[in-house]
Amino acid sequence: MNRHSGAILVLSGPSGAGKSSLIHKITDHIGPTYFSISTTTRPIREGEVDGVHYHFVSEEEFKHDIEQEMFLEYAVVHGNYYGTSLGPVKKALKEGKLVIFDIDVQGHDAVQNRLSDITTSVFITTPTLAELKKRLHNRSTDTDAVIAGRIEMAKREVQRISEYDFLVVNDNLEEASEILISIAKAARMKIPTLQINEFVHKWEEES
Repeated sequence: MNRHSGAILVLSGPSGAGKSSLIHKITDHIGPTYFSISTTTRPIREGEVDGVHYHFVSEEEFKHDIEQEMFLEYAVVHGNYYGTSLGPVKKALKEGKLVIFDIDVQGHDAVQNRLSDITTSVFITTPTLAELKKRLHNRSTDTDAVIAGRIEMAKREVQRISEYDFLVVNDNLEEASEILISIAKAARMKIPTLQINEFVHKWEEES
C-alpha cells in the first residue's frame, strides 16, 4: 500500500537544541514539504522576516483568531502567544506534502489529539543540560532572565521525551541530520487507521 496523502512530522525540544539548523539540513532530502510557520505575538527579532520565520500579530489579533477556532494548537510561552493556523496545514496535506511542525510539548499534545494517525514525533535535544546552557548563552539573542526561563522549561520538557516516537540527540549536526532524514522518510509511510481497515477489508474480500 503506497501513501498518496500527506503526513505530519512534529519536532520538539528545548530552545537552543538546534531544531532550525536540522530542518535546514534535511529539507532538500525528504521530498515535498511544507514547514508550518507559527503565528506569534512576540516582538520580531533582528534578521527575522514576517511570513518567513513567523507570522507576527498583535495579541488582539491572536485572541480574535482563537475565538474563530482558526488554530490547530496554541500556547502561551514566556508570556507570548504562539499558534498554528489550520488552513495552510490542510492544504499541504491534500497536496501530499510532509508537514513539518517545530512546536513545544503542548503543541505536540494538540496535534496528537487531532491528527495522531498521520503524525510522527521527534524530540530533539542537546546531549546534556550543561551544553544547552552553553548554546543559549553563546547565541546572545536573549536576556539572562529569558535564558533562565528557557532552561527551566527545558527541564520540564525533557521529562516528557517518552511521549515521542523518536529521540534525536543533536551532538553532531551531520549525524543528527542523517537520522532525522531517515525518520522523515519513514513518516511519509505512516498509514492512517482508516486506510489500514479498508486494506484489510479488501484483502479479505479477494480471498
